[in-house]
Amino acid sequence: MNKKKFYISFTFILFFILLITISSSCFAWGDPEIVTKINSAFESIEDWLIKIATPAAAVAVGSGVFMKKFSFGDEEKIRMGKKIIKGSLFSYAFILAIDLILSAIKSLIG
Repeated sequence: MNKKKFYISFTFILFFILLITISSSCFAWGDPEIVTKINSAFESIEDWLIKIATPAAAVAVGSGVFMKKFSFGDEEKIRMGKKIIKGSLFSYAFILAIDLILSAIKSLIG
């Protein structure tokens, strides 16, 4: 249930970032002040997310590796370690892909 709420909120935030990015370039007379502030706020959030995601992914992969290494033959711990490693690498790749997509959209717009 928590994963579902996280994915829904994460998708909503990304949609809002995309909406602000696209709508800010639609005005021919320039950006209003509120749009500029929101745009800069989302850019700082995006930078913060990338800066935090890298060490978080490293810690998650490290804990998955240690869980596998020190499982002492327990199949459940080995499975859980593999799941943690795969999930953290997928999440980090997803964050980097979203950053790449937003950068491509920004370069196409203006």
